[in-house]
Amino acid sequence: MRSVSMFVLLGLASAVYSMPVTEASQKDELLAEGYLKKFFNLTEQRNSSIRRVISPMTKKLSEMQKFMGLQVTGKLDAETLAVMKKPRCGVPDVNMARFSTFGTNVKWQKNSLTYRIVNYTPDMAKAEVDDSINKALQVWAKVTPLSFTRIMSGTADIMISFATGAHGDSSPFDGRGKTLAHAFSPGAAIGGDAHFDDDENFTFRSSRGTILFLVAAHEFGHSLGLSHSNDRSALMYPVYTYKNPDTFVLPSDDVTGIQSLYGKNPSFG
Repeated sequence: MRSVSMFVLLGLASAVYSMPVTEASQKDELLAEGYLKKFFNLTEQRNSSIRRVISPMTKKLSEMQKFMGLQVTGKLDAETLAVMKKPRCGVPDVNMARFSTFGTNVKWQKNSLTYRIVNYTPDMAKAEVDDSINKALQVWAKVTPLSFTRIMSGTADIMISFATGAHGDSSPFDGRGKTLAHAFSPGAAIGGDAHFDDDENFTFRSSRGTILFLVAAHEFGHSLGLSHSNDRSALMYPVYTYKNPDTFVLPSDDVTGIQSLYGKNPSFG
């Protein structure tokens, strides 16, 4: 009788532990594959999975881990998966360095730039959005010769909009808690523009949502020519991290990066 009971218990334990783990593993593999394709240029592979196609996936996992400051294992471990699930910027992580740029010539060829807020998120009062955007731009103006002037109509250098899903560029948004926003490097057409995912819960100061100022300051770094940094303390690190907007100071890595493009503000420091 005891042996029969033990057999039943072992069978139940096997069912309980094997089915969810297999399902979660497959789900996590798909998440990782999509993440690496989107942000680290993992190429399409026939019958691709972490188990079947070791080399491409392992290589890109290692690149991602190195860039994000994680232990480089080439495996989809818990720490790596946790980072992949965090909200972040939608711009790919193409360069693996401290501060990095889209190229020394990918910058505005003038210091006086215009911006326009095309529409607003319903999450915040318009005055709060205006203040958040202005403050985010001043983060960069403080340490460079750049200045930003708001216009109310027409085409600005930096067009700022809130949208959901597919919104007219090649990077549709993906719902709350994933890609927060993206911006385009300086140039013609949509160059310099910044788009924010309106499925997110943007806030003015509350840490219970996503603070618009922090996301906007990061995106405007892209609008000015910076790409992502692997310095985890940098504003241009791709993963969203809460910082008090009232006491925020641009980290030195970001200062070095933006000044490599535009030089110093004569009155700074």
